[in-house]
Amino acid sequence: MNNVQPIKISVIVTTYNWPAALEAVLTALIAQKTSYPFEIIVADDGSADDTAILIRHFKNQFSIPILHIWQPDDGFRAAAIRNKATIAAEGDYIIFIDGDCIPSESFIERHAALAEPKNFVAGNRILLNQAFTQKVLSQRLPLHQWPVWRWAIAWLYRRCNRFSPFFLLPLGRTIGLGASQRWQGAKGCNLAVWKTDLLQVNGWEEKFIGWGHEDADLVIRLLHAGIQRKSGRFQVPVIHLWHAENDRRHEQENWALFQARAHTIENSAEKGLSQYDL
Repeated sequence: MNNVQPIKISVIVTTYNWPAALEAVLTALIAQKTSYPFEIIVADDGSADDTAILIRHFKNQFSIPILHIWQPDDGFRAAAIRNKATIAAEGDYIIFIDGDCIPSESFIERHAALAEPKNFVAGNRILLNQAFTQKVLSQRLPLHQWPVWRWAIAWLYRRCNRFSPFFLLPLGRTIGLGASQRWQGAKGCNLAVWKTDLLQVNGWEEKFIGWGHEDADLVIRLLHAGIQRKSGRFQVPVIHLWHAENDRRHEQENWALFQARAHTIENSAEKGLSQYDL
């Protein structure tokens, strides 16, 4: 980051009815070791009251700003709730993660070090198995503080699919993809974008209903707008808790919607941020 003044960061955490996982994510965010001011926005896709109670607890216990943006439960509408959270965000730079993805304690500092005008950063993830996920949540294990050697042991016991992403590069360094035109592999569970760039492409496309490919659509539109991709590999991994597979009944139609977009030069969502008061 070459900005003269520190940027303000908004971390948008998408969640739905899994407060135990959200607690682990919020705990890791509160424990961040960073020099950058940041806020946390929980983008809640219709959770019950226990999620709101959890968020109020964190707001009362800690000084870091936490905002709860909620919409009624009407099926999987991640794009819509992310747009609403984006409108509320006061940060210059927005980091999107999911409420089942635990960041390391240097996550924000490392994302900020990669931030560069007209670039977005796609991070990666480590997948946990079902039994280890249950242990992590029941025992409230502080995974955000774990050193590499503990992840090596977890991998040897097949509790996670890999541990190499925890061999972190020096701050601001990238490897592999670098600046790229590839949309493949970028996930909304670990994606950092300037708010001005989100406004340029009109945010997330809310025509995507149900699970699948709304993140690929955002990425392809950012690329169409001339905003390049930077790799977050070996810099900003997240720890993805195991969960049952999402309902994929809409995946085929969402894929068709994405394919139609990918074969054009369009960069603006048809149903995006512009429908809200900015």
